[in-house]
Amino acid sequence: MAASRTRLALVVTVAVAMVIVSLSGCAAESEPVDDSVDVTEPYRIGAVLSLTGTFAGLGEPEKKTIDMEVERINDAGGVHGRPIEVLIEDDATDAETAVAVTTRLLERGDIVAIIGATGTGGTMAMRQEIVRAGIPQVSVAGGTVITADFHPLVFQTPWSNSLVVPFTLRYLEEQGFYKIGLISDTGGFGKDGVEVIKEAIEGTDFELVAEESFNPGDTDMTAQLTLIRAADADVVVLWSAGREAATVAKNMAQLDFGIPLVGSHGNARIEFIEGAGEAAEDFVFAAGKILVPEAYGEDSEEYAVATDFIERYTERYGEAPDTFAGHAYDSLYIIVEAMQRLPEGFSPEDLRDEIEKTTGFVGIGGTFNYSETDHNGLTEDDLVMYRVSGGRWVLEER
Repeated sequence: MAASRTRLALVVTVAVAMVIVSLSGCAAESEPVDDSVDVTEPYRIGAVLSLTGTFAGLGEPEKKTIDMEVERINDAGGVHGRPIEVLIEDDATDAETAVAVTTRLLERGDIVAIIGATGTGGTMAMRQEIVRAGIPQVSVAGGTVITADFHPLVFQTPWSNSLVVPFTLRYLEEQGFYKIGLISDTGGFGKDGVEVIKEAIEGTDFELVAEESFNPGDTDMTAQLTLIRAADADVVVLWSAGREAATVAKNMAQLDFGIPLVGSHGNARIEFIEGAGEAAEDFVFAAGKILVPEAYGEDSEEYAVATDFIERYTERYGEAPDTFAGHAYDSLYIIVEAMQRLPEGFSPEDLRDEIEKTTGFVGIGGTFNYSETDHNGLTEDDLVMYRVSGGRWVLEER
């Protein structure tokens, strides 16, 4: 299975090709193509992404990645000699719209799997339609509830809040920050993060001295931040994935807070740095290793996969990919490589079962090991802490 996985993930440059494992003797090798099948008819995958609205900064790199990688897969022969086609719908960062566009995709009757949604709220709202259709879903959202509220059809590729929150709290403990002023968005990701934080600090030395929130589209958080400052917090913890996170950083600078701002993996994108400007300086957050790929280990397969992707994405789009591009990469290849391991004529149920068998998949977010009880498949070993310094990401010294 590792050979089949590597065949798709590393096939562009000679340097990358050196890490491809021989296909001989692979137990998971695809079965021969059925000559009776119309190989001109593509396999179709649906994708529900936020191309507009507050999560557009996440959905756009996800779409760019899917467009680029679909071309690459098809240039390499597709799946069983058939091309793949990903039909992308915009949910406008709205849960009701996510349901509507999911329904539209599934009503086609030829969708084998769904990627998305970009947000936790959209992902959860889609579930009823996913279950009704019996189609596997691989979400690119980071809420813990997505896979903690377990359903056999639902998988995810980002590190869930249940991984990132404890990792972040250990950092705060190392720094001696125990009095937390928490500010979050009211969307699914923010609410999920708040719940995980509250549960994680029970019975510890941490104290939640203030808890404030804001809505998508809000343009001023000074009132909430003033209340947090009055509570004598050691640190402001921001749990949000929308563009409003940059406003929080700017408002803190305007109020001359004088205490650190620590965020979530939802802020691991250049949109935050550009939006916050100088106020982004010294912002700290946990995320995967793609932002500073040396963190993978330069002699590792993970580094080879990531740098190959980074080089191709940067050449095509004129900018480096962020973690959200990585989530889309992982979701697409987890689905496609499960398809490669199945014989022609597989059903969505067969595909679901094969996705669940994914182990040792080296992706951008880390190395995935799904199981019958774990549909996230990542660990804290796939995370690092970053600091914004000089308008770019650097690894945080610990």
